Amino acid sequence: MDERQNLRYPLILADGREIWPEKQWQWSRERAERALANDELVISEKNGKVTVSYKQYLRDETGEERRRKPTSIINGFYTQQGTSESVKLFGQASKFQFPKPEGLIHSIFECCTNPGDLVLDSFLGSGTTAAVAHKMGRRYIGIEMGEHAVTHCAPRLRKVIDGEQGGISKAVNWQGGGGFRFYRLGEPIFNDDGSIRQGITFAQLGAHVWFSETKTPLTNAPDSPLLGIREGTAYYLLYNGILKDKSVGGGNVLTARILEGLPAHDGPKVIYGERCLFGESRLKEKRITFKHTPYDIKGR
Repeated sequence: MDERQNLRYPLILADGREIWPEKQWQWSRERAERALANDELVISEKNGKVTVSYKQYLRDETGEERRRKPTSIINGFYTQQGTSESVKLFGQASKFQFPKPEGLIHSIFECCTNPGDLVLDSFLGSGTTAAVAHKMGRRYIGIEMGEHAVTHCAPRLRKVIDGEQGGISKAVNWQGGGGFRFYRLGEPIFNDDGSIRQGITFAQLGAHVWFSETKTPLTNAPDSPLLGIREGTAYYLLYNGILKDKSVGGGNVLTARILEGLPAHDGPKVIYGERCLFGESRLKEKRITFKHTPYDIKGR
């Protein structure tokens, strides 16, 4: 539970003693004081430590039978186990709130997956699913929009690779190894209608085009229309005045003059631009596949 100051208050017992929680109470002050007045709390003391518990009856104050929590089909795994694992990984101050224990995910994976299967967790949290998948030889994709992608998920996976021995490590004889890639989601490139958003730079669109064509990240920001060469094919993008010509239909249109000024490549070429003034025979002669920006860009 996140820290909430309104859940830190003293319970005043009949003998005048004040009982403070170690961290915070589960109930609001009003509810706790009402329960204390109705003799619904049990105050016990052992080794100088006071514990406050609450009574539960079969029927509530209206006579209705209390509903029970549904029985789990997987037994033996509790949030406390996940919390203990989180403390060992990140320390008490940085532990994750209500993490799943690795054993729970291990049980599910054993039942429903095989080594090499691809697992997706679209709310990765503290990275438990990815950590277990890594230790069990499953491929995985984890998505997390919170800052704990940086503070918890990535550091946890680095520890797994280094051979971290918490969670299920001993059960699966985990010794470390492997790797992972960490990507940050960039701002949207396209509007809802498929057009390119205003303000998108050459580097941003170039990275998207390169990945859509090659399925690999663009590691260096290009300073010319040539994005790179992959398996013998060169990929070019004519966009946003990269050729220093921002006039209408200027450097973004494939013409003989523009082609002559492009970095040379003696092989197949894929060129993205707003328009092409070459006919099919000329494109074939030059070994060019022309693709229209934005309509031929994948993923729009």
